[in-house]
Amino acid sequence: MLTFGIEEEYFITDLGTRRMLSQPAREVVAACRSAIGAGFAYEMFQGQIEAASPVFHTRCEAADYLGTVRHNLAQSLGEFGLGIVCAGSHPLAAWREQVPTDRVHFQRLFEDTQRVARRSVLCGLHVHVEVPATVDRIAVMNQVSPWLPLLLLLSCSSPFWEGSPTGFMSYRQTACDEWPRMGVPEHFADWADYQRYLALLQRIGAIKADGNGWWGVRPSARYPTLELRITDACPRLAHALALASLFRVMVTHACAMDHPGALFSAERRWLLHENRWQAKRYGAAGTFALDDLGTLGSAEQWLQGARLEFAGTADAMGESQLFDDLHGMLLSGNSAVDQLRGYACARAAGADELCSVQSVVDRLLAQSRSDH
Repeated sequence: MLTFGIEEEYFITDLGTRRMLSQPAREVVAACRSAIGAGFAYEMFQGQIEAASPVFHTRCEAADYLGTVRHNLAQSLGEFGLGIVCAGSHPLAAWREQVPTDRVHFQRLFEDTQRVARRSVLCGLHVHVEVPATVDRIAVMNQVSPWLPLLLLLSCSSPFWEGSPTGFMSYRQTACDEWPRMGVPEHFADWADYQRYLALLQRIGAIKADGNGWWGVRPSARYPTLELRITDACPRLAHALALASLFRVMVTHACAMDHPGALFSAERRWLLHENRWQAKRYGAAGTFALDDLGTLGSAEQWLQGARLEFAGTADAMGESQLFDDLHGMLLSGNSAVDQLRGYACARAAGADELCSVQSVVDRLLAQSRSDH
């Protein structure tokens, strides 16, 4: 079976103010490094960190690793009166207060993209899945791309920005649209076509020699993998693991096809754009185009279509419960639904806006500790 890896990003959060830290002390960063171990990575802002997993063969391995990371971070940071929030946006983060990380790679991003980078106080769930060398990664990307909004709508966890509801279930994806080469991938016929694209952008100076896009799915430049990037970071570890498994099943299914991506047409890409809008704006409450004819349906109908398409592959991979898990996620509501529900309850009980949003952060802190 195809191996995979997961990258989770976290906001370091003050348990008293419930705000994202702008500049953690060295001792705090050292505690995070110790808690995560070899997978520790800096992020764009000093108040963010990342856990980059080792290579996994099973969902149980991923659960053990990330569950331990989250538990260790909560324990270590708790000694400083801090915790972690694992969500697409931090409800009380103020982007103007965040301090960029002093690393060459990040400094280049801030120099190149200016306020776009400064506003990107966001956390994602990134999943790498191995693609065999005999299979064209671009063909696999074309095959799985139409399903990206389904993965997004299940993961939405960024309905707040700077202390207020945004009207979006994934405001992170809206902010991502400010970046170049992000969102829906360009349409490439195959790997050779993709290499011509990179060479052209390198020739005109748009990207560096090692550069590529930041699309919602992309071939990794560092690993022989296809990387999922569209998904918001998930407060509940079980949700992150289910989404990683779904993407792994989709990639595995595509790799087993004779001609993956052969039916990826201009129409499918047009509908991918529209479905992504529905997912980031409305989450699971959106209305989605379910086929090339534009037949409209609900998120539940779309998930049922995914079950019909991929259940056999999931069963063969030992993931027979996957679609039941995903259906349960859909029925209970994604994190954005949960956050907005908690906020509305606090407001209805008489709390002011700040206290109501603080209660949302408290819930995210509790969920991010790990339910493993």
